[in-house]
Amino acid sequence: MTGGGAPGADPAKVPGIEPVHHAIEVTPPWLAPILGDAEDPGLTALRRAASTVDKPLKNPDESAVLVLLGGDAMAQDRPEDALVVLTHRSPTLRRHAGQMSFPGGRRDPGDRDAVHTALREAEEETGLRPDTVTPLKVLDPIDISRTGFAVHPVLAYWHAPHDLRAIDPNETDAVLPVRISDLVDPANRIRVGWENWSGPAFRVGDFVVWGFTGGVLDLMLDAAGWSVPWDDGTVLDLRDTLAKSANRETFGMDGTKR
Repeated sequence: MTGGGAPGADPAKVPGIEPVHHAIEVTPPWLAPILGDAEDPGLTALRRAASTVDKPLKNPDESAVLVLLGGDAMAQDRPEDALVVLTHRSPTLRRHAGQMSFPGGRRDPGDRDAVHTALREAEEETGLRPDTVTPLKVLDPIDISRTGFAVHPVLAYWHAPHDLRAIDPNETDAVLPVRISDLVDPANRIRVGWENWSGPAFRVGDFVVWGFTGGVLDLMLDAAGWSVPWDDGTVLDLRDTLAKSANRETFGMDGTKR
């Protein structure tokens, strides 16, 4: 997905989408900064985890992604084993081919809410067992006008990690539990741009995480207070950067394959 989208409607007001009111007793202390009160500036920033280029959509397609965080449940500060699960989309797909993303996808008619969508998609893509996941918060939907989707990020804690794998390589060909410490490392942080758009990105091994996913990760690190100074002023050409990566992306800014 590309970066973009002004904050959408309140999920409580969207038919079929139910907010999660997280319980502090199930939240690991180190995740508390990104699960604060509604007025918390860090959480507000995370809800706006997209550029201000896009406009709110009138009748968007609903989708959800799972921002799955793992690590020592008892740690007060971010633990050494803190991680987030990312996937690599197959380069043969028609949309978002070759992009790094969170597990997730379009809401099915039988899905109860955004949490159900995110967990169902994650199970289908990675083999994630839903009973190993504690949903913590459903953020306000992020409208992405270029694709017509309102994306609901579902923040969740992985309380019982297990092995994951790409279930259908034609859709998702790699599943990567990524250490938060690697995302924080300034050596892995870059800004990429194309035409009149630019946004934060991350190097994850030979892959590059950018667009919607890069924006959510960037603001999550800021909201949690985990970010350290990095070179945010140099904008690297997006196409050149991706050509040198393992993403194998050929795309238009609307997310369709070229």
